[in-house]
Amino acid sequence: MTTKTNKVMALYKKVTSYPFGNHIFSKMVSRMAPYFGTVKPYVQSLTANRCEVLIKKRKGVQNHIGTVHVIAICNGLEMAMGTMAEASIPKHLRWIPKGMNVEYTAKAGSDILCVAQVHPDQWQVGDLYVDVKAYDTEGVVVVDGKIKLWITEKPVK
Repeated sequence: MTTKTNKVMALYKKVTSYPFGNHIFSKMVSRMAPYFGTVKPYVQSLTANRCEVLIKKRKGVQNHIGTVHVIAICNGLEMAMGTMAEASIPKHLRWIPKGMNVEYTAKAGSDILCVAQVHPDQWQVGDLYVDVKAYDTEGVVVVDGKIKLWITEKPVK
């Protein structure tokens, strides 16, 4: 696996060195994949193989009982996974999502922190299961799951 910083990680490091850099980076990611913007995500932290995305509890992401809707949480988990994957995947590989399996483990009655994480050794050709978890402000896991990626070699140009 390469240790050289890729374009996404380099952009994150550059942009977040400025005031409001995490907000700017979050908007940039949301523009690349516009559906993510529907939950107004905030990339709180991005390191190799891990990304944390915050979703604020607000009217636009609530369900009929006043908790954060699980589909909004899944949107945040997918953004965390995609941002982590783009910032972490070795240069010779590419990825595409194949599925998502989640369990709702508790009510999501507060802001939600969506975390996607893999071990560096997992970046191999074949299926890769990314661990995703969503936490409330008390640290309780409200959604637990895996996003399945298909990892392949990039074609030779």
